[in-house]
Amino acid sequence: MANPMMQDSVWTKQQKYEEAEALYQQDNKGGKSGGSTIKNEIAEARQQIQKVLNSGGSGGAPADNSQVMNRVSSLEKENKDLKKVVEDMKSLVQKLENRVTKLEGGSSAPAAQAPVPKKPAPADDDDDDDIDLFGSDDEVDEEAEKIRQERLAAYEAKKSKKPALIAKSSLLLDVKPWDDETDMKKMEQEVRKITADGLLWGQAKLVPIGYGIKKLQINCVIEDDKISTDFLEEEITAIEDLVQSMDIAAFNKI
Repeated sequence: MANPMMQDSVWTKQQKYEEAEALYQQDNKGGKSGGSTIKNEIAEARQQIQKVLNSGGSGGAPADNSQVMNRVSSLEKENKDLKKVVEDMKSLVQKLENRVTKLEGGSSAPAAQAPVPKKPAPADDDDDDDIDLFGSDDEVDEEAEKIRQERLAAYEAKKSKKPALIAKSSLLLDVKPWDDETDMKKMEQEVRKITADGLLWGQAKLVPIGYGIKKLQINCVIEDDKISTDFLEEEITAIEDLVQSMDIAAFNKI
C-alpha cells in the first residue's frame, strides 16, 4: 500500500516550503524584519501537512500523485539496476582474485592431477609367438648361467695355480742305546734308513748321558698330514738290537 503522504498535493509544494524554511533561518541569523510573517507561513504549512496526515490524504491531486509514483518506480528500478551492477562487479573481482591467486601459485584448490597414461592393450597370443621384442626369460637365464660358470672356472684355475700351504713340524729326537758298547754310528745309519713321503732327516750328534753312555740326538722335518710321531717311534724302536727307546726332545711347528 502506498504512503498516504505521497498522494497528497501538499508534497508537490515541498520546494516552496523548503525555501521558506531557509529564508526563515536567514532572517533569524541576520536580524531582518518580516521574520514573523515567514514563521507564520511555515507554521501554517506544518498545520496543513498534519491535517493531510490525519485525514488520510483525501485532498491530493491525481496528476501530482501519478508523477510521484512514476518517480518512485524509476528510483526503484535504478536501485535494482545498481544492485545488479554491484553484484556483477563483485563476481568479476572474485574471479580476478582467484585467477591471480592461481597464477601466483598460492591457490588452495588442489592442482589437477596429471592424466594417468593408459596401459597398452595386451597383444594377441599369436603376435607374441611371432614377434619377441625383448627376448624370453629362458634365454636371459641361460646367458647369466653361462657367464657365472665361466667366472667360476676362471676362479678355480687361478686358485689352483697358487701353491697350497703344507703344515710342517720340526722334531728333535733322542735315541738311546742299550749300553756303552752299542755302535752309535751304525745306529745313526739305521735311523736314517727310515724313509717315507713327508719325512726329511737333518743334523745329528752324540750327547753323553752318563757312565760313558751317549745318546743319538737327531733332527727331522715332517709333513703333518703324512707323518706322525707314532710312526717315527714305531720305526725307530723296531731297530731292537741297537735302540732301547726314543723320546721327542723338541717339537716345533714350521
